[in-house]
Amino acid sequence: MRLSTGILGWLVLSTMAAIGCAQAAAATPAALPPSSGGPQMAAPEAPAPRGPDGPITAAERDAAIEALARELTEKYVFPAKATEVVRAIRARRKRGEYDKIATGHALATTLTNHINEVLRDAHFHVRYSKEPLPPRQDNARPSAEELARYEQFSRRANGGFEKVERLPGNIGYLEVRGFAFPGRGFEAATAAMAFLAETDALIIDLRRNGGGAPEVVAYLCSYLFDEPVHLNDLYFRPANETRQFWTAPVPGKAYVGREVYVLTSKKTGSAAEEFAYNLKNLKRATIVGEVTWGGANPGDLVRLGDHFAAFVPTGRAINPISKTNWEGVGVLPDIEAPADDALRVAQVKLLERQIAQATDPELKASLEERLRELQPQ
Repeated sequence: MRLSTGILGWLVLSTMAAIGCAQAAAATPAALPPSSGGPQMAAPEAPAPRGPDGPITAAERDAAIEALARELTEKYVFPAKATEVVRAIRARRKRGEYDKIATGHALATTLTNHINEVLRDAHFHVRYSKEPLPPRQDNARPSAEELARYEQFSRRANGGFEKVERLPGNIGYLEVRGFAFPGRGFEAATAAMAFLAETDALIIDLRRNGGGAPEVVAYLCSYLFDEPVHLNDLYFRPANETRQFWTAPVPGKAYVGREVYVLTSKKTGSAAEEFAYNLKNLKRATIVGEVTWGGANPGDLVRLGDHFAAFVPTGRAINPISKTNWEGVGVLPDIEAPADDALRVAQVKLLERQIAQATDPELKASLEERLRELQPQ
């Protein structure tokens, strides 16, 4: 869910948060912190400030801190963690640790880092905007102007689908830059999978994909199965409800009976990680590349005043197979490779498999020639 900030970013993030918090399917008990079984990543650092900085008054600083404390208390997915955080930042405030902070970016960065010493939540962050942020009531619909800007963003991003082609060896290649655009994203996925329907294997590139909406993840996953499959659940604390995501019938041919490779990097985040994690646990794809970003807690962008906002994770992913998620650990690749080399590595693996199975001498020679071209010099 990491997209550009400012007014357009506010619109996009707000819309995506609303998508992620759609009405849940069934109630569950209160969520417990995930147990990943693997080493935890370091506490995430605050994202780099964006947009112009500006001065803040002591009253604005204190109001933002208190608004953030309220939002975390009411909404953060793990209540005990929220209580611990609120106690810590109020103690820092009482000691005067924030008294000398006089600019917006400095306060946003400091609060993000202090709070993530406790939360260690990849999605959580505080942002400052010198331009006043538009007020919005809970569950308010975007304005016509906001929807128009979002539609323009979606069109320019082609629904998040960047590139589709056939590689030598009849290997399909699909680069998805974002899962943020239901509607246009569905259309782009349908067109891409129709083009790739007759390929012998498929590589899905998520190395530059920062996330998006679970609906688009489920839609693309649906092409890779020919029967209903339970992909993921999202639990949300505010309503104490869980929403299930399953594969569903899609237009065109199902892409089954063929290998699928998914490319990842350290920048593969959020919903893109879900896509990789779903297929890894279902043993439907081989993951090639780097350990991913490590963010599995969706939520809401909340307004903390005229100039501050925070992304507060209100939910968490619960995989039906692992019963946990990738928060703090990322998705571990099946084949580790530097991100820049992941596509070549995946092609080599697929070509080697095709060569071993080839019975036609001319086809085998052609594949072997392509394989030699991919080998490091």
